[in-house]
This record gives sequence, C-alpha cells and structure tokens, in this order.
Amino acid sequence: MGSEHAERTGEYLEGIARIWQQDDLPAELEPYISVVKHFNRSGQLRYYPGSPLIARQLLREQDSLQLTELHPSDFPLLRAEFQKDNRARVERADGYQQLKAKLPPVSRRGLILIDPPYEMKTDYQAVVSGISEGYKRFATGTYALWYPVVLRQQIKRMIHDLEATGIRKILQIELAIRPDSDQRGMTASGMIVVNPPWKLEQQMNNVLPWLHSRLAPNGHGHTSVSWIVPE
Repeated sequence: MGSEHAERTGEYLEGIARIWQQDDLPAELEPYISVVKHFNRSGQLRYYPGSPLIARQLLREQDSLQLTELHPSDFPLLRAEFQKDNRARVERADGYQQLKAKLPPVSRRGLILIDPPYEMKTDYQAVVSGISEGYKRFATGTYALWYPVVLRQQIKRMIHDLEATGIRKILQIELAIRPDSDQRGMTASGMIVVNPPWKLEQQMNNVLPWLHSRLAPNGHGHTSVSWIVPE
C-alpha cells in the first residue's frame, strides 16, 4: 500500500481500508479478510494480496492452481512467487486461449477466475468468446468473471453477448459506490458467475448491503444480485 501507484490513486482508502478491521464483519467475508490480515500482521495495512495469493491461501490440500499471465513484466514476478509451490503451475500465455487449451481439468471440477485487463474494447467480446469456448469443453465448471463499470453500455453489450451464447445459469453480482457516469473513472464493479454455487445468491444478498454501507456511507450507488439467465 506504500507503493507510488497506491499512494497516488488512494483507491485502497475507499476500499479495503474501510472494512478490514470492522468488528461486525459478515461471516461470508471472514476467510477473505483473514488472508488480508495474514499479510498485515503488524496491524497496519501495508500489503494487499492479489487474487493469485488469495487463491493460494484458500486452497485445500487436494486442490491445484493453474495461473496464466501474459504481461511481460508481471509474469516473472508471478512465476517467482509460486516457483516452490508444487500445487501451482504458472504459464505465460493468453488467458482467453487457455480457456480452450486447459479445459476440462483432470478432476472434472473447477473454478475458473477470469480477471481481464479491459485495456482494449475488444476484451469485452474476447472474454465472452473465451467463456463460450471453455463452456463447450467444461460445461459443469464455475466461471467467475470480474468486470468494471466505466461505461454502462459496454457492460450491457457484454451481457447481451453472453445471453446469445445459450449458456444457462448465469448470475450477476454488482456493487456501485456512485451513480453511473459518462465521465472518466470506475463507478462500480461486479462478477458474472456461470454455474454459481447454490448458496452464492443468498450469500451475496447478505453481504452486499453491509459492504455498500461501509464503502458508500453517503448512500450513493447500488447493489444488485440478479439472474442474467436462469437455470
């Protein structure tokens, strides 16, 4: 959190800094917050673990982790972090292509977490194509796609494209801390989950109001849990 980028943007001050030491934390958030505290044992918020580190901390003994990173600067760091972990495999590759190449897993069970950069407008179409290709090979997998809301129309188009794939059981979860805007900047973020665990809808309906009250104390924005495509 002391990096130049973190200090410049200050995003963490409106995010994790507001919730990680709350006494009334919902039970559903306890595993996640425990991971954050594991990396900040001094009681000061100095480090925030990325999704690969969070996933590793939550792995069971019988689980394995497949990590894909294409960025030339980030890949060596990711590889170095996991090089001694026998449960993890790190590859430099296009994540969208990996949805075709790596599925289905040997275990025939798995969670596919997709966290695109969204640096190009084509990412919104590419991720839908990737999920569609992955689903053809591994229809019982759980696919969890993170998305930012910068321009609402981009998200609407992505959802329309997902509906057109014919995939069933698609849940949308969203948290906004300010109203939609055409100005520069993210106003909300969300997850689109294909084949969600059966309690996820209920859990998110419990968690999101609490998160919203902490992250948007002025009451701006919204929360939503809804089915894009039901079962």
